[in-house]
Amino acid sequence: MLVLPENLREKLKEPLGNLVDEQGLLRLLQNEKYIVSVGDLVTFTLLKNGINPIICIVDYILERKECSPDMREKIQRFGKKHIKIKNPPGTITDELWNTMESAYKSLEDGPLCIEIDGEEDLAALAAIYMAPLDVTIIYGLPNKGVVVVKATKAHKSKVKEILDRM
Repeated sequence: MLVLPENLREKLKEPLGNLVDEQGLLRLLQNEKYIVSVGDLVTFTLLKNGINPIICIVDYILERKECSPDMREKIQRFGKKHIKIKNPPGTITDELWNTMESAYKSLEDGPLCIEIDGEEDLAALAAIYMAPLDVTIIYGLPNKGVVVVKATKAHKSKVKEILDRM
């Protein structure tokens, strides 16, 4: 299990990829084959705009409160398969790591919804680091927008530096 140290919290407030607004997000994702969404609002935004991620990772919490019933319902109706796992705040558990690895091995079986009991905030790190090169990962940055990260060697290297410090 990886645990986020206090001294890395500020670093993670910086986007790991392109920071965009909703319109920019929808434009960027038009031609993407495999999209992984991390976070309830990001996932809901995609679904309400007719974009289906191949994997979504949610915890049904938005700004430390339960997400709205319609948001929860829309996400729960999505996907062929739902997997529930535990991942405490500020961590990337082995269970999350293993679930991501398995999900990436079976992309063609998707879409998949990973429901986290705990917190999904750091799941973007695992999602980026483990992603095949044809995957685009998106996650929300509170009060700033949405971050779009292509699974490139450069982005994976940047994430590895963070993971190595955990």
